[in-house]
Amino acid sequence: MARDLPPLLALRAFDAAANYLSFSKAAVELNVTHGAVSRQVRSLEQYLGVQLFRRVNRTVVLTEAGQLYYFAVRDLLDGLVAATRQLHARERSGVLTVSTLDSFAVKWLLPRLARFRTQHPEIDVRLSTGDLIADFARDGIDIAVRHGQGNYPGLAAERLMTEELYPVCSPKLLEGSHPLKSPDDLRHHTLFHDGKRDDWQVWLKAAGVDNVDHTRGPTYPYSNMGIQGAIQGEGVALARSSLVEDDLKSGHLIKPFEISLPVEFAYYVVYPEQHLSRPKVKVFRDWLFSEVVEVEASP
Repeated sequence: MARDLPPLLALRAFDAAANYLSFSKAAVELNVTHGAVSRQVRSLEQYLGVQLFRRVNRTVVLTEAGQLYYFAVRDLLDGLVAATRQLHARERSGVLTVSTLDSFAVKWLLPRLARFRTQHPEIDVRLSTGDLIADFARDGIDIAVRHGQGNYPGLAAERLMTEELYPVCSPKLLEGSHPLKSPDDLRHHTLFHDGKRDDWQVWLKAAGVDNVDHTRGPTYPYSNMGIQGAIQGEGVALARSSLVEDDLKSGHLIKPFEISLPVEFAYYVVYPEQHLSRPKVKVFRDWLFSEVVEVEASP
């Protein structure tokens, strides 16, 4: 059933004119001409079939019908303003669901989220982790961080950061009966492997090492597990730079060798294009990039 609504532009003109009891002041508020306000009010009177204003000397006053209608219109417009503000507040605050990979969440994102919450306490960030690409609509995801080549059909994908691959270990491994001084010394230590990709063979070849069994050592389903083993001094992990940068800064890990390999994939911020119109999504997206800039600027 069609709604019997009066012309909305005419309602705005009537509301402003009734508020000021002046077409000229209403025109200033609405940024239109006096004549435009007059025409809108006249069209509303014709639509309603009643006179809303009458002229007294050089001013206008509301008729009895106009007075009653003004109260009703004012209440409706106030309700519309309140609903609009509430909707804007909801889009600027509340729950923000971020989909990402387990290791990236543990080693990069979570250590930084406290800063985001301090800056934006009105936004409640919730993480959804996993290897599968999230279905934004079905899973209620607002924004995602993915590791790949940036090919995400139907989605916006912005490269967040590239990476390098290199061995990391605890400072303890520089000492002991088999100190880790050169890549050849890896034959005395446990190698941790990433279940999703194992690049030890490639790295050892780049380092010119052929006396180390690249298959030796445990394989973990997530990168952060091998990194944790390295922190505890149990072996050496071949790690992506983004996942160990904080541990390197803190001294929990060191890079025993300077040889690094570029990583084919990169981290991308991924989202449906229309999601960026949501203020809380844009705030989080901008914050992610600001964190990367801060990392790159630090020594």
